[in-house]
Amino acid sequence: MGKVTATRTPLFFQSKLLCISVLYLFTTLFLAFYRSVSPTTCLFRSSPSDPIQSPLFYYPSSYGEHKYGITTHRHSCSSPVFFSDYGMVVGEIHNLCKNSSAFLPALRYLHGKADTFGGNFETQKRFSYFNYSNDEIKVPCGFLKEFPVSDSDRIAMESCNGVVVVSAIFNNHDKIRQPVGLGSQTLVDTCFFMFMDDITLQGLYEHKLIPQNSPDYKVGVWRIVKVFSEKLYENPAMNGVIPKYLVHRLFPNSKFSIWIDAKLQLMVDPLLLIHSLVVSKDADMAISKHPYYVHTMEEAMATARWKKWSDIDGLTQQMETYCKNGLLPWTTDKLPYSTDVPDSALILRKHGLGSNLFSCLLFNELEGFNPRDQLGFAFVRDKMNPKLKLNMFEVEVFEKIAVEYRHNLKKTGNVKAVSSGGGESKKTKRERSHGHLVLTDSSCQNYLLKMWGESHS
Repeated sequence: MGKVTATRTPLFFQSKLLCISVLYLFTTLFLAFYRSVSPTTCLFRSSPSDPIQSPLFYYPSSYGEHKYGITTHRHSCSSPVFFSDYGMVVGEIHNLCKNSSAFLPALRYLHGKADTFGGNFETQKRFSYFNYSNDEIKVPCGFLKEFPVSDSDRIAMESCNGVVVVSAIFNNHDKIRQPVGLGSQTLVDTCFFMFMDDITLQGLYEHKLIPQNSPDYKVGVWRIVKVFSEKLYENPAMNGVIPKYLVHRLFPNSKFSIWIDAKLQLMVDPLLLIHSLVVSKDADMAISKHPYYVHTMEEAMATARWKKWSDIDGLTQQMETYCKNGLLPWTTDKLPYSTDVPDSALILRKHGLGSNLFSCLLFNELEGFNPRDQLGFAFVRDKMNPKLKLNMFEVEVFEKIAVEYRHNLKKTGNVKAVSSGGGESKKTKRERSHGHLVLTDSSCQNYLLKMWGESHS
């Protein structure tokens, strides 16, 4: 009898696991190839309105891109934060902005005339406004001296009644950067304003980015607002604090805002950001955690060490004042506040009582001491009443939604840019590393012992 020879399946195809692995490998390679050749397009998008991916403005070659970008952002298709469908977000925020009752009760402001923009009140007088227990209280919140902008700019600012994105460049310290990834309806519902002084504008004239004889300026999405800074503070950094913390007063009809330092480039649509980080979290304000520091005193010591503010005696007095009045290091007792130190380069706000009160109180501290806003942040937050509903998001989220660039410290034509830290000229790190706070045998001793105890426990 002859033998029946059975046809055997090749060994290669007998392993289901191997087949699946090979299929997975080729699928992964395909997706990687697709992403590499199409870096600005998501393969899977749930939004019916794709973002505008083409550049909104082309700079002249003389101005150029800043070559010192710190490229930590992720691809637009991967994110550590959940973004809802763009079309749904546009509709929800539009409805919220029409519902004025969602932003009540309104904060009342102190009016009058003073020698400084914020009135420069004594310490205990400022602290007396922290407890806002009565809607009849009028809180000092700047504008006790005129904010020097043109009438046409003021009208445009008051006409912004939805979401406003705000930035500022003083002392020619940065370059203008255009946001990317804007949705198809965003420019209809969102205003973009950039505040500048004469020195910065002169640099734009030289690069022919704006005409010298125009009453209104616009560069890409940004409307440029000229501020006559000689009528405000001598320090450019303090002038930048006005639009940063009094955005709700400069834009009295806006309902939400995003402050973005000029060293940052926004990489995600602002409506998506407001919805994801403020509206969905039922927060008054959203701000990133600091990448390194948790305690206010850590930031104060770093400020002195690197002379981010040159008046060391003033820094010491500020910390002594806060310690005497109840400043404590961060512990779990402060939860849900997850740290005392933010990265304040990006701030998202709902213009309601909580964030407006916080912004006014912190601005008064900045005028009273110095424009280093991270130093007074936790003190105001912890002492104010009613409490601020704050979303302090992770550093990974910050790196997703913005690209950070180093400040522009180079000469541009006849324009000289200098450091904003106390008005001092640029120095090397080695030269700047000798400053330190002297807080031993002081009212901050208990703070330091508790902070170091927590750090080593």
